[in-house]
Formats: sequence, C-alpha cells, structure tokens
Amino acid sequence: MSILTRALHLSDVAAGWFGGLDRPIEPDDLIRIARRQTGLHDFGDTSIIGPLTRLLESCSSESALSLVGRSATRWDVVRFLSNLLTIQAATASQPKIADGPVSQPIFITGLPRSGTTFLHRLMLTDQVNRAPTVWETIFPSPRAGSRAQRIARVDRQLKAFEHLAPGFHALHPLDARSPQECSEITAHVFRSLRFDTNYNIPSYRAWMDADVVRHLPAYRFHKRFLQYLQHQDGLERRWVLKCPEHIFALEAIKTVYPDARLIFVHRDPVKVLLSQAQLTEVLRRPFTRKLDPKTLGPHESRRWLDGTKRMMAVGDDAGLPESVCHVHHLDLISDPVSTVEGVYRHFGMSLPAQAVQTIEGYVAAKPKGGYGAHSYRFEDHGLDEADERAKFRPYMVRFGVTPEDAPSTAPNRSRDLVSTPGASSP
Repeated sequence: MSILTRALHLSDVAAGWFGGLDRPIEPDDLIRIARRQTGLHDFGDTSIIGPLTRLLESCSSESALSLVGRSATRWDVVRFLSNLLTIQAATASQPKIADGPVSQPIFITGLPRSGTTFLHRLMLTDQVNRAPTVWETIFPSPRAGSRAQRIARVDRQLKAFEHLAPGFHALHPLDARSPQECSEITAHVFRSLRFDTNYNIPSYRAWMDADVVRHLPAYRFHKRFLQYLQHQDGLERRWVLKCPEHIFALEAIKTVYPDARLIFVHRDPVKVLLSQAQLTEVLRRPFTRKLDPKTLGPHESRRWLDGTKRMMAVGDDAGLPESVCHVHHLDLISDPVSTVEGVYRHFGMSLPAQAVQTIEGYVAAKPKGGYGAHSYRFEDHGLDEADERAKFRPYMVRFGVTPEDAPSTAPNRSRDLVSTPGASSP
C-alpha cells in the first residue's frame, strides 16, 4: 500500500467516524452551486432532474463512496450542470447555434478494448474529420478560460488522476487533446453508462436498461453539444464519434442522426472482458471503500454479451441509409492503412494521401495506439475461460471473429480488410 493510498484510507476512516460518508448527496445543493458559480439559472430542460436524482441516490446507497469518491462526484456533477447552463445561455442568445447541420456523422462502436480508440485516432488523421476532445468535453465553454488555459488545466487534472489511479494511463493513454468518447457528452444529462463504469450502481444501470427510449434525450443533447463546438470552430467538418456505449443506443442515434454512418469493430470477446474488467477496477478503486475485483468480470460479461446480441440483431442493417461497416481488430492492428482505406471505400469516400502518410507516422511512433502489452488472469476477475468462450461463440461465428489465442487461418485480405455488406468473414 502506497503512502497516498494509506493516507486516503485513514481519511475515509476518520470521515466515517463523523458520519461524513453516509450523508446523501443532494441534487438541489449541487444545482445551487452550479447556478452560483456561473451566475446563470436556466437549464432549458428540467428533465435532467430525475436522472440526476437517480444517479446520486444510487451512488450514495450502493457504491460505498470514499471521501475522494464523494468529492469527485460532487465536482463532476457541478461541472456538468455548469456546462448545461452555459450551453443553454449561449444557445438562447444565439439561436443559430441550434441550426448548425451535423451531416453524415460516423459512429464507431463495438466491444470496449477492441480497437475502437485506435481506429478513431487513425481516422482523425484526415483533416476533414473532427471529434470532441477531452478538454472540450470537460470545459466546452470559453467562460472557463482561453483554449490554452483549459487544455493546461485538464492536463494537470489527468496527471493528478494518474496518482489516484496508478495504471490508468497504461491501460488508456490520453491527454487533454485526445479525442474523447461520447459517453462524456451524454453524461451531462445524467443518462450515460460512463457512470456504471466508474461506480457500482446497479439500480441506476437497471433504470437505464429498462427502456431504450431513455437514451433519446441523451442523444438530442449530444447533437446540441456538437453544434455548440461546431459554432465555436466557425466551420463545418465531418464528425467522427466513438463509444462502445453506442451499441445500446442505436435507435436513439437513428432518430437524432437519420443519415448517420455506423462502424462495428469486432474482437475476441474473451480478450475484451479481461482488459475491460481490469480498466473498471482501476477506475473504480479511488472512488470506493469496497471493491471486489471478482465481481467485475461477471458484470462486464453480462453487459457485453448483451452488446454482442445487439450487434448480431443489427448485422449489416441498422436502419440507416448505408449498411454497417465491419472492422476486425486483427486486421486493424496488422494493416492500419488498408483497414482505414477500406472504411472509406465502404462509405464512398477516398482517404487523402496526407492522411495515409500521417497514419504511417502515427503507427510507427505509437504501435497499437501506444497501448503496451498486459497479462491478465481469468480468476482475478471471477471468470472462467471455457464458460466465456461458450457464451460468446454465436457472436464469434456470426462475424467470423478469430480467437486471439489461436493462429489465424483467415485468407489474405490485404486488399480488403473491411467486411462488405452481408459478409461474415473476419
């Protein structure tokens, strides 16, 4: 146990003696703080109150928040509320923000830890493409300071978090300028599975899962957020968006973005589960006083077994104008340029020569996106390899996913590493 960990544990013990960890976190208190800090009052849409209340009740009663966890939760919620207030004020004073077109956005999704981040970053080498960055999702408004000030502030926060969560950067390398997942956007309206990763909140997760319609307000705000960033840019670019959570919100995406383009990234689910369980453990540990790693594997298995069933139900047709583009992890890491070129061909686009050169430079500097090799044991997170192989076999057969502990027998696909509509080969 490090000195910092020991100090935080002692702080939790002291706070527990005085009842500081048992008091509920009241949404009205945090709303008052956000209004006072911003000097603004109008959220525009009060439907956020219900989800916020559910989230805080679940965090208070189920997640055994540590002192750090309570402080981080309060800070996070106040930040989200403050951003909502500033975005509403800007949109009210400049209605044209809400008229900004978001045309044919590309959504990258699939199992977590499958290469979605790597593909996302490779596609952003094309200067036509745009993604929300980490610093923009934390401090989207110029009211929080200049661009440089906000970037520097977020970099300091990420470095501080690395001390609280050792190993996070090795599992998920990012800085303030990195492209960010969309779950950080939908979290602003407290309808995001991002919270389920950071906290043990089964009642909140059950509420989110109970009705797919719950995702619709989140994606309506998602579009407002993109329009807000786009307005600050002063120009329109093609949005390329990434999040495993999109699997659970495909109907909402289709409703809000009827011309969206969709990419599924496929990988051996057993490799995914072990990596995701480890990341969840690293993320949760600073925020809770109780963490049993052996419960995390089954939790991730249930979640992403559902995700694979949703992808199987969609197949190539998500009800969008263009068919789903299927990308395979092993193809992506073995030939990144050809894989990205295949994605572009699928959607009738051409990858610029400049982007090809940048991809080659990026891969040379950061093989596999900068992720290092990690070793995991099934028993550490309560999983059995044979059981998981059996559960996920239908998904692997449906999409021709190669087990990563077996030699690949797939044919040479160097000229076409992206599955065509109706294909089931990896």
